[in-house]
Amino acid sequence: MNKAILMGRLTRDPEVRYTQGENQLAIARYTLAVDRRFNRNSDENTADFISCVAFGKSAEFAERYLRKGTKIAVTGRIQTGSYTNKDGVKVYTTEVVVEDQEFAESKNSSATGAAGNYSTGNYGGNSQPAPAAAGDGFMNIPDGIDEELPFN
Repeated sequence: MNKAILMGRLTRDPEVRYTQGENQLAIARYTLAVDRRFNRNSDENTADFISCVAFGKSAEFAERYLRKGTKIAVTGRIQTGSYTNKDGVKVYTTEVVVEDQEFAESKNSSATGAAGNYSTGNYGGNSQPAPAAAGDGFMNIPDGIDEELPFN
């Protein structure tokens, strides 16, 4: 099984390009700074910088809503590859192909003020706001919906 789960902050705005041709496909690339949990050598925090690539609706979502400093959670698969650069040197690559990306903090708690509580998940990128929570932390249920609930 090839599954990666990451949470971190974008190091810069996503770089988005579109393929040529009749059916253009969006491709977004960004880097996440992911804090390491433990550092044996010192008390200061260190981070890994993980390259991520998203395609289609997920890439369009990244272009529209993600900005430098935004804290997001990403799930995807690790993909390796290689190419020969212009100097004839073989370069090896490792990146996470994004399957799901979502905000990891609310708009109000974000230092950058990026959009909050949306997800691209398996919903084709159709972002929906999360239901509002009442003051006690529970979701508000609209009146008259009792008949539609699958339990009593």
